Order: sequence, then C-alpha cells, then structure tokens
Amino acid sequence: MSEIIGKIHSIETCGTVDGPGIRFVVFTQGCPMRCMYCHNPDTWEIDAGEKMTSADILKKYEGVKEFCKGGITVTGGEPLVQTEFVTELFKEAQEKNIHTALDTSGILFSRNNKEKIDELLEYTSLVLLDIKHIDDNEHKKLTGHSNGNILDFAKYLSEIEKPVWIRHVVVPEITYNEEFLTRLGRFLSELKNIKALDILPYHNMAISKYKELGIDYRLADTKHLTKEEAINARNIILKAMKV
Repeated sequence: MSEIIGKIHSIETCGTVDGPGIRFVVFTQGCPMRCMYCHNPDTWEIDAGEKMTSADILKKYEGVKEFCKGGITVTGGEPLVQTEFVTELFKEAQEKNIHTALDTSGILFSRNNKEKIDELLEYTSLVLLDIKHIDDNEHKKLTGHSNGNILDFAKYLSEIEKPVWIRHVVVPEITYNEEFLTRLGRFLSELKNIKALDILPYHNMAISKYKELGIDYRLADTKHLTKEEAINARNIILKAMKV
C-alpha cells in the first residue's frame, strides 16, 4: 500500500442516510463552496482534521463491519478536494468487496482534466450527487460558485452510466420554488442513470456550530421546511421528470 495521507474531519459508524444500507461514513476536510445552509462549516478548511491513510480507515471499518454492511461512504467537505486519497481508499475497499459511495457536488469536475476523477469513478459503486440549485445565478448566491461543473458532471455520469442518487436540499424562499423545482425535474429527466431522488428538508440545527466558529449564519431567520412541503417539492420534481 502507498501512503497517501488523507485529512479527515470525522468518521461516523452506522450511518443510515448516506447511501444504501447501514454505512461507515468518512467526512473529509476541504471544500471550495460556501453553501449558506452547510451543516459542516468546520470541514471547509483543507489544512485541518486528523491525518489518516486508507489503511487506517479500513482498520476502523473492519472493527465495525458487522454493523456497517452497506459499505463505505466518503463525504465532506468535498471529497474531490482529496481525489487521490479517496481513489486509493475505494480501490482497496473494492478489493475487499466493500460497496463504495461518493457523496459529492461535482464542483471540481472538468472534462478538460478528468483523468483523476475517471480513476476514482472506476472504484466507485455509487455517486450521491448533491445538486444545490438548478439556476446558475441563484447557485452563485447560495454557494459562491457556478453550477456549470456540477450539471456537466451529472451529464457525464449519465453518459458513462454510473449509478447516481440525486440529493437536493429544499430551502424555503431559495429552492422551494415551483419554477426551480420544475426546471430541476426537467434536467433530471434527461439523465438515464438515476437510481433514487433524495429530498433533504432544510433545517437550521447548525446555528450553534456557526456561533462557536465565529461565522455568520446567513439563514438564521429562514424557517424549517415542513414534511408536507418536502413531499410537495418531490412531487413537483417527479412530475417534471414524467415519472
């Protein structure tokens, strides 16, 4: 084994919302986006966290694998910030017949320089793709970045037929909007690799973490999305997908 060092924020065992089954979830450090509703602002900085190798992580997994039979999910932060490390981890995991899931926004994808991401995808069983906002201008307001790379990554994953779960956080007055949800559904209807659609209702439970870090939480006055609103949002998307 090589000794690529990963910078890890934390590890969660028995995760139930990060891919199929009960999973071993690895949170990496580093993210270029600054999503207004981010639950893990302490993962933004790359030069933080615990330094670990893939062997370190797999050793921890071996200790709980009887409880985490779904496999390993790597999330963040943004895992593509540490593509080489995640590739090594997933390669070694798949050699042990462990299901691998990559939870990413795809923000760092580029068709002009995709060799490293292609290698990572070779060892990725499933991509959990977070589409933050379908409208580019609104996406810039929400995250500080264009959604161009993200939507192109979604198209690319469809082209190579890599299984994908789409994840979309629905926020009152931001993404809880019939026009935007319909546009998202129409975009998704063009993809042929979607295995699931996860609607994630907005909540502000990270406010205390922002206060501890001295970061302004810009959505402090935004109400939680209700269960009924989440169901309605999903139905709007599915209708536009013509499911």
